[in-house]
Amino acid sequence: MMAKTIRLHHGSGGLLMQELIRDLFLRYFDNPGLRSLTDSAILPLNSAQIAFTTDSFVVDPLFFPGGDIGKLAVCGTVNDLAVSGAVPLFLSAAFIIEEGLSMDDLETIVKSMAKEASKAGVSIVTGDTKVVPKGKGDKLFINTAGIGKIEKKYAGISHGLKTKPGDLVLINGTIGDHGMTVMNARGNFHFSSSLESDCGSLNKFIQKILHNSEGVRFMRDATRGGLAAVLCEFAEKSGYGIEIDERTVPVKEEVNGMCELLGFDPLHVANEGKVVMVVEKKYVEEVLCIMKRQNQGKKSAVIGRIVEDHKKKVKLRTVSGGSRWIDLPAGEQLPRIC
Repeated sequence: MMAKTIRLHHGSGGLLMQELIRDLFLRYFDNPGLRSLTDSAILPLNSAQIAFTTDSFVVDPLFFPGGDIGKLAVCGTVNDLAVSGAVPLFLSAAFIIEEGLSMDDLETIVKSMAKEASKAGVSIVTGDTKVVPKGKGDKLFINTAGIGKIEKKYAGISHGLKTKPGDLVLINGTIGDHGMTVMNARGNFHFSSSLESDCGSLNKFIQKILHNSEGVRFMRDATRGGLAAVLCEFAEKSGYGIEIDERTVPVKEEVNGMCELLGFDPLHVANEGKVVMVVEKKYVEEVLCIMKRQNQGKKSAVIGRIVEDHKKKVKLRTVSGGSRWIDLPAGEQLPRIC
C-alpha cells in the first residue's frame, strides 16, 4: 500500500523508491521501453538502436571537493548511457533557478558542465530555463537527458540476461567517496578530510573495456543506494544469489571512519564514478588488467561472485569470518546527495 504523502525516503534509491516507481509511475506509464527499469531505455530507430535516459540533480551544497552540481549533472547522465553499453552523444540541460542565486556561481556551474561535456565527448544541444521566486526553491536544480548510440551486441548488457553462476563481480575503485564528501561539505560535522567526490564520466573507460574484451555480462553505476542497491536489484532481477567478500571491497580509511562515526554503511553510500560489472570468469583477468591501466580503474577489484545458492539474495562474507545479508536501504540515509 502506497504512502499518502511523499517522504524523503521515496528518493533514496531504496525500497520506498522502488515501490513508488512500481506502484505509481509504472502503473500509469507502462510500456516496453520503460518496463525493463534499466538506467537507459533501449529504443529502436529505423534499423539502429538508441539509448535514452534522463536524470535530475538537487545536490546540497552546489559545490563540493571534486565537483559541483554542473559536473555531476553531466557525469550522471553520461554514465547512465555508458553502463547501458551506449556511446553518449547528446545531452539536454534544464535549469530551475531560485531568484537570488549568484550569477558568478551560475556561470561557474555552466562552465563546469561545458568542461565535463567536452571531456566526455558529448554536446549539450538543447535546454530550458525557469526561475522561481526566492524561498520557492533551493538555489538551483538541474535536469539532464541524454541520447547515445548502441551496437546491437551491447543492447542487453543492462539486463544481464547472459549472467550465470560462477561469473565474478568487479568494481573500478573505492566506494562511498561521493556521499561522504558531500556530507562533510555541508559543514555539519567539520571533519578534517582530504576526501574528494569520485564524480566523473565513465564512458571512455567503459568503451575501452567493451572494445577489448567479450567478457562483460552486466553493468550498472552505483549511485543512490550505493553498491548495495546495485547488487540487491540485480540479484532480484536475475534470480541468482550473490556473494560479496568484505575484505576485497575497496573502501578508503577516511570513508570507513566517517561512516562508523555517523552510523552509515559504506555499501549504502552514494558514488558518482563507480561501475559494477559482472564478468565471465575466464575473462576476469583480462578485464581487470584493462581497468587497472586506466586512471578511473587503478583500484579495481574482484569483490564477489554469482551463485546458485540463496536465490535473489546478497550475502556479505565479513572480515571477521562471519556473514550477513545485504538489503536495500529502507529509508533515506543521505538526502540531496546527487
